[in-house]
Amino acid sequence: MADLGKKAAVIKGDGTGPELVDAMLRVLRACNTQTELILCDAGSEQWEKHGGATYIPDSTMKLLEECNACYKGPTTTIPRPDAPRSVAVTIRQKFQLYSNVRPIKTYDRLSPNRKLDFVCFREATEGLYAGIEFKISEDVAIAIRKTTRKGCQRIIKATFEWAKQHNIKKIFPITKRNILKETDGIFWSEVEKAKAENPGIEVEEYYIDNMTQQLVKNPERFNDSILVSTNLFMDIISECASGNIGSIGNVYSANIGDTYAMFEPAHGSAPKYKGLDKVNPTAAILSGAWMVEYLGEPDIRNAIFAATEQVINEGKYVTYDIGGNSPGTKMTEAIAEIAKQKLRK
Repeated sequence: MADLGKKAAVIKGDGTGPELVDAMLRVLRACNTQTELILCDAGSEQWEKHGGATYIPDSTMKLLEECNACYKGPTTTIPRPDAPRSVAVTIRQKFQLYSNVRPIKTYDRLSPNRKLDFVCFREATEGLYAGIEFKISEDVAIAIRKTTRKGCQRIIKATFEWAKQHNIKKIFPITKRNILKETDGIFWSEVEKAKAENPGIEVEEYYIDNMTQQLVKNPERFNDSILVSTNLFMDIISECASGNIGSIGNVYSANIGDTYAMFEPAHGSAPKYKGLDKVNPTAAILSGAWMVEYLGEPDIRNAIFAATEQVINEGKYVTYDIGGNSPGTKMTEAIAEIAKQKLRK
């Protein structure tokens, strides 16, 4: 394999983050990745020790800027007004990583009676996550849902480009346009423009409240499609969708901009399981595989995805949340060994 000369910063994170990052690194190294992986710190645990205005130390931010992409292990965001903005939101806004992409796909053993395969596209730099909120009295606080045409235009463009690249013929935009007429109005106008420019792709709008019940009642109707929405709406929808594929521990994700990307498992840091070797490493491992594909190693990505699917469907070495009793490290070792064998063939 040629030396790609690519570097990725790897944030260890909080809670179970470091052990999940170890799992991801174990698999990538077993596959002989040529990406230089550089460990660094960010998150609430280091912030509680060292303080500062952000969860990301200056040294880590400098490293992020010097690398071609980054990987974020799960981090904890403390829900207090005096605590900093989350690591993920900070990095998304800093590098303008406007497309948060979460594929939703079932595994045969976990969902024998349900087959799902669709993708969630989430605008990731504005909306309510812009963090513009303030108190106007002791009893009243206001949050602003910031929506810009530029922000809507680029997430919609990315969605339609993904659809064309992967031969997907249907997109479901999710709004609450009957109530949020101005903000979702801008979003919808960009959908209409893109639809006119891409006549081969069907568009069907859903309101957020109806979409949540459809994902419970009949999620199969969204197969071979893309769901796209604004920041908070799609955060909720993608979590709801993940409930159909066995475990949030299976949901991997990417945050992609024009020149940079961050990869991360979609779940949180699960501090109560820290050090217990219980947590499902699937999302962490697959996010890392996606990162090295982004950096020019698609064969490694394909081997790891195939190996993970094989391990989960065999069911011999899987964690408690997907019907097994194996430690996370045992599941990781099984994936690493099979992926390595696949690359030798």
